[in-house]
Amino acid sequence: MQRHHNQRDPHFGAYMPTFWGDQEELDRAVRSCLNRVFLRMFAALLATAASALVVVESAALQEIIFGYQYVFYVLIFANVILVIGISAGINRMPPAMASILFFFYAIMNGITMSSIFFYFNIEVIAMAFAIAAAMFAAMAIYGATTRRDLSTVGSFCMMGLVGIIIASIANFFLRSDLIDFIVCYAGVLIFVGLTAYDTRRIKTMLMESHATSHYDAIKRISIIGALTLYLDFINLFLKVLRVLGRRR
Repeated sequence: MQRHHNQRDPHFGAYMPTFWGDQEELDRAVRSCLNRVFLRMFAALLATAASALVVVESAALQEIIFGYQYVFYVLIFANVILVIGISAGINRMPPAMASILFFFYAIMNGITMSSIFFYFNIEVIAMAFAIAAAMFAAMAIYGATTRRDLSTVGSFCMMGLVGIIIASIANFFLRSDLIDFIVCYAGVLIFVGLTAYDTRRIKTMLMESHATSHYDAIKRISIIGALTLYLDFINLFLKVLRVLGRRR
């Protein structure tokens, strides 16, 4: 027997029914939603890979994107604006629009990431992808199954992320091999930790939204969660690639 009462949702301002039902049924629903988050993330990765390969196979696109330096930087700036826009506006835009923008960002990101094929050989890229995928999968499974509070891990990783961003900007001018070495290896550890933390956080948010039957919130969490994990994987892959590239 389920008991209901009305509770105001703090994010969307709507009064939604809160219920307590069968815990096993709630767990199944959350697992199903979390699986869809990973499927959406995987689909975005496929879109990124496909757009990168299109650029690699097209001399005309390469001329447009890399032949004029300002075009490449405009694309990078547009990617940053898209991520900020989706993250900031997720609660105000329809879920369908947020999903479209997410996949548009994934395609745009693939266009800019196509540059790695001109700096690293395909064997190194494939090895980096396999290593990053294995590390990501292990930490995502841990984050999805652990009962531990990972907020301390998340806070530590976010501080570390700010640190490597500052160090990277400084090293743009200093050109220090030591700083680059530290940033590469620290980046791998940070994004490994963020993968576990973000997976645990997304699962908690989905559970809270299911418990209040807030289905619009569930859709939005699924999209922003997929974007978050997509960014974790992309950054982990790029850091692993830099580590392997340094060794080669």
